[in-house]
Amino acid sequence: MYVRRLELIDFRSYPAVAVDFESGPSVLVGPNGQGKTNLVEALGYLASLASHRVATDAPLVRAGSQRAVIRTVIVHNGRELTVELEIVPGKANRARLNRSPVSRPREILGALKLVTFAPEDLALVRGEPAERRRFLDDLLVARFPRYAGVRADYERVLKQRNALLRTAYLARKTGSGRVADGDADATRHGNHPDLRTLDVWDSHLARHGAELLAGRLELCEVLTPYLEKAYHAVSGPSEGSRQPVGGIAKNARINYRSGLADDGEPVTADRKLLSARLLAALAKARADEVARGSTLVGPHRDDLMLHLGELPAKGYASHGECWSYALALRLASFDLLRAEAGVAATSPVLILDDVFAELDVDRRARLAELVGRAGQVLVTCAVAADVPEALQGARYDVAGGEVRRVR
Repeated sequence: MYVRRLELIDFRSYPAVAVDFESGPSVLVGPNGQGKTNLVEALGYLASLASHRVATDAPLVRAGSQRAVIRTVIVHNGRELTVELEIVPGKANRARLNRSPVSRPREILGALKLVTFAPEDLALVRGEPAERRRFLDDLLVARFPRYAGVRADYERVLKQRNALLRTAYLARKTGSGRVADGDADATRHGNHPDLRTLDVWDSHLARHGAELLAGRLELCEVLTPYLEKAYHAVSGPSEGSRQPVGGIAKNARINYRSGLADDGEPVTADRKLLSARLLAALAKARADEVARGSTLVGPHRDDLMLHLGELPAKGYASHGECWSYALALRLASFDLLRAEAGVAATSPVLILDDVFAELDVDRRARLAELVGRAGQVLVTCAVAADVPEALQGARYDVAGGEVRRVR
């Protein structure tokens, strides 16, 4: 799989631009602020319906414009597929496959499989749990696009449930609720009239949450061996086999931490059991949720724990080790998707966005060797000399709103 052509209209800094690519490595070179990342961000958005840089769509549309268009031609198993996405902030996006409209944008998911590594990925190791949850969910959707619907359904139910809890919370705080002062205890336990539909939302949250949680647990299990291999490959002997106190090698491993495990029972990917446990946990937390006006139970509260040896990577890993871990997570994702594709023709596209400037010479060389097997690698950089010779394929200069192939 590779992207043969990318066209943008009013996306970020580009009024209009078209770039023809080929398989193998391509390097986009230009000073900072010229739009290199905007190009690969557009591909990432098309592949996942989300940006790795911003949480909302509005910044993706060029200032003064009402919409942005991303259009690509993807070569997949020798056949071309045209995918088009129209981004309209505040409204539903529209998508087309081979010029034909689809009913929902998420129907284009899976047309382009892509893995992006960018400087922002350091937050996977050092950042908040939301960063790691998003990493899991994005990879889950890349493997099985149907999880985009599961994710959207869970987020919709969570939003509705939180709104219900918040309304009741504010009514109690301001004294504008529909219960007498003597019924305050009933309100705290979820018996406020505004909360009479809470049981229905609990059922929906448990059902969608169980499906999402099971998918994450299954993903962690299959990803683990790829992560261990990728970390040793990218970190090198100096990090991957260094013996800390106690003589335990610094192997990278992950562990999914669910709030359901607080009762001491292990959490397994049994959807019926997970749904029942989520319902029980919601019932147990009802009083606290009403008191705080927020949902305190569910996959949105979980975390992916990253370990080096016996210690958590966050707070204990060195700067270099954090970079190696972040790289390993993305390379493990690439290797998993590539292995599950079964044939090289469907191997995902790999994007390295302004990465080499952040790495030392040894890591640059190891990374170049590891990604050389990808069917297509798109690299952005400010200085061409930062990119190892192994990835010096086609070269494009990016400046002044133009992209020009020079090699």
